[in-house]
Amino acid sequence: MLARLLFFFLATPIIELLLLLQLEKVIDFWPTMGVIIVTGVTGSYLAKREGLSAWKRLQDALKKGGLPGKELMDGVIILIAGAFLLTPGVLTDLIGFAGLFPPTRYLIRRYAMRRLKRAVRNGTIQASWSIGMSSAPPSPPEAEPSSSEASERDGDGQSGWEGESRRVPRHAADEVGEAGTGGEER
Repeated sequence: MLARLLFFFLATPIIELLLLLQLEKVIDFWPTMGVIIVTGVTGSYLAKREGLSAWKRLQDALKKGGLPGKELMDGVIILIAGAFLLTPGVLTDLIGFAGLFPPTRYLIRRYAMRRLKRAVRNGTIQASWSIGMSSAPPSPPEAEPSSSEASERDGDGQSGWEGESRRVPRHAADEVGEAGTGGEER
């Protein structure tokens, strides 16, 4: 991963410089500067407009109680596209504009979601979700065991307290494999 990032940060400026020099040969110096300025201004305007639109869609999805995965992904794509557009260069501008237009952003989002799902499935990325607050009461603070509690300890160092065992959700048991069916006690 580090090698890819290093290559990206070294190769991108070199490619951009070569493309700008070629563009300067074709349309001259000042028009090339004009292209850089116009794409920067236009890109920042489009990034702001699309970003605000994505923010509104995100808020609407949250108000309706839905999970805003598509809206969050759009926001990330728009943020990255805006950064590409602020970087002077032909290649980064093309990538940036592709992230700002809804039809191409849809294709980028679909590709990114497939990659993300594959990474989660392969275990290279782990995701966990937490919604709301737990209904369980907070656990009491740990206290030093009294001499009677110390005498109740088993040979393995566990206290003699017995409570309800935790139930394993079906999806967690399936992932573990050996835990069997869901709802099984640990």
